[in-house]
Amino acid sequence: MKALSPDSAELPVVARVALEERQQASRLLRAFIALRHRNFRLFWFGQLISLIGTWMQTTAQAWLVLQLTQSAWWLGVVGALQFLPVLLLALFGGVLADRLPKRRVLLFTQSSAMLLAFALWILVATGAVQLWHVLILATLLGLVNALDMPTRQAFVVEMVGREDLPNAVALNSSLFNMARIIGPGIGGILIAWLGVAPLFLLNGISFIAVIIGLAMIDLHQLHAQALHEKPEHSRHKAGTFKSLIEGLAYVRNTPAVFLVIAVVGIVSLFGINFNVVLPLFATDVLNVGSIGFGFISATFGVGSLLSALWLAWGNKKPGMRQLLLGAIAFSILEALFALSHLYLLSLVLIAGVGFAQIAFSALANTTLQTVTPDHLRGRVMSVYMMVFAGSTPLGNLFIGGLAHLYNAPIALLVGALLSLAAAVGGWILRKPAEKNLAESALID
Repeated sequence: MKALSPDSAELPVVARVALEERQQASRLLRAFIALRHRNFRLFWFGQLISLIGTWMQTTAQAWLVLQLTQSAWWLGVVGALQFLPVLLLALFGGVLADRLPKRRVLLFTQSSAMLLAFALWILVATGAVQLWHVLILATLLGLVNALDMPTRQAFVVEMVGREDLPNAVALNSSLFNMARIIGPGIGGILIAWLGVAPLFLLNGISFIAVIIGLAMIDLHQLHAQALHEKPEHSRHKAGTFKSLIEGLAYVRNTPAVFLVIAVVGIVSLFGINFNVVLPLFATDVLNVGSIGFGFISATFGVGSLLSALWLAWGNKKPGMRQLLLGAIAFSILEALFALSHLYLLSLVLIAGVGFAQIAFSALANTTLQTVTPDHLRGRVMSVYMMVFAGSTPLGNLFIGGLAHLYNAPIALLVGALLSLAAAVGGWILRKPAEKNLAESALID
């Protein structure tokens, strides 16, 4: 390096050290680059608080159903009812997401979810709760999510633009999994100390943060490219079913989109529904009780969070190989968790499952949003949410039924092996999708 001063041999060393420190700081900050957008910051921090409450309620609801029924089957039924509307109605939710102002839709859905949480709290706190109450409220929440999920996914690019989209998707995964760490951990402790009722109250209160964040979003700062595009058949003029068919045809005829959705659908159906049997692992397999159940869920969140932060730090465009390798690793680690009867080993394995799941699902999400044109994004993301979250009813019934007939480890092992078959099949058939993804990158 050329000396900056003829009378100071040390100055270049000092300058180099300072430069390296600035570069290291820059690399660390790179993981949070999407937060430079004010709208996304408001959304992200509001969601973080709300999702902590959501995971507390998820933990409490599973424990409540187990107390009311002592049945793995009913755990599966409740999960199925909560996501069945997503399976049936998410496609229409995607059409609405492409037509309506997304912030307004999210204000409605988040407010509705808050009211449902308060209703469940009142029922539990007064001692009036029965299983049919939980079933009805789970179904109503599913109806809300059928509109909320595709809208929320499609809204991200409007807040940050295409350049920071990979980072924003990874940061959304990170907040989801930060909540997954904090929520179940607090939930398990509160259940042991105070019972399940306070968790439903805290979840209802937590929605206030995201509602305030959405209300403060500046509409003039949105990257609303989709609103300025004029496709040959305007989405405002096309009928609902015509718009729906247009979106499905795009999914079917775009190799990268079709392969991602196919693999995500199968892995989600058979592999990403293990939450329904985690209470049984805590009580019957590992014998660690409610607190142990909370920490199993939280440890899964630790692995997921580390994966999300790793992806956010990279902020790279997605690749089909990395996505499929993540699915393969997820399936193998889940199978090993199913076979483990040692609590500490199970914690390590469930953290690995979380890491691999996020590496897989976040890359899938980013791939779809990167390839898809703006005016179709809501519909494509609705198909993604339909197979990712909407497959939960069938998956919950499948794994809950197997656990009821046999046991939780066998049910989870079968799901993991079916997921592995789908991931390996995707790897074998990946070439056209890789070509399609490369062509899309050139166009961008």
